Order: sequence, then C-alpha cells, then structure tokens
Amino acid sequence: MRQLIIIAAAGENNALGINNDLPWHLPDDFKRFKTLTTGHKIIMGRKTLESFPKALPNREHIVITRDKNYTPKFPCTMAHSIENAIELITDEESAFIIGGGEIYKQAMEFATDIELTRIHDSFEADTFFPSIDTNEWELVNEAYHPKDEKHQHDFTYLTYRRK
Repeated sequence: MRQLIIIAAAGENNALGINNDLPWHLPDDFKRFKTLTTGHKIIMGRKTLESFPKALPNREHIVITRDKNYTPKFPCTMAHSIENAIELITDEESAFIIGGGEIYKQAMEFATDIELTRIHDSFEADTFFPSIDTNEWELVNEAYHPKDEKHQHDFTYLTYRRK
C-alpha cells in the first residue's frame, strides 16, 4: 500500500522557517530525517529545493512548481501540482512530503501519516505548518528529546496516522 508521509519540524506556533531557512539547528532531527527518507522519493516545492546546497543523496527528488520552464540546479523529476507529484508514486512505494508550507497544506488531504518534530519554543517565521485536525489524525507515537549541548531546544517526535 502506498504511504504518503508528511515530515516536518515546527515550533509551538507552527513556525517552519524564515527567509527559506530553519530558525533552529537540531542535529538529531536531521539524522532522523535522513534515516526516514533515505531510499524513498521526496516531494517538495521549488523554494524548498532551492534552499538545499546540493541534492540529498539516495533519494529521488520530485519538485512541484507552476513554472513549466523551471530548470532545477540538480537532477529532479518535475511536477506541476501535488496531484501530479503523487501520481509519480507507485502503489508499493512510500514517499515523503518535505515542504514547504504551501506544499504541506496541499498534501494534508492526501497524506497517510505525519512525522512531526515539535520544537518546544515559538519562532519568528514567514512559513508555517498547517494545523493538525485531531478529528482526522490520531497520535500513535511520541518521543521527547530534552535540550542538551547540541540542541538549544526541547523537542518531541510526534507520529500521526490518518483515522
């Protein structure tokens, strides 16, 4: 069965980022992101792609843009809508929606799971994660990570499954 998993890190105020960058540095969250997404297709918007210094290894990048003439800086599969991107995932595959804010909003109705890192602080941001409707989503796992010498903020890994 095809799984479409939204993966994101967001502050208590649903902040995702500012000026196409993250307002925090959480090495363990980066490691988790890499572990979960490696070997899978990753779906993102153009701005998210442009925030990467290089392609993420061992992942097929699917980039959503309305610009039919867009040329990405490294090899990607182009899609022109969330629906078009999802059509590129076979029934046996899992794919991850990795951002940004507008793509997350569009993907909510199609996603089967959400892997959310909730950072226990509020941040100034220009991009936000959509609210999770608990009538549609069930929290099935959570793991708390206290701040330490490598992590300036407490955070919790939250796994939601569509009801």
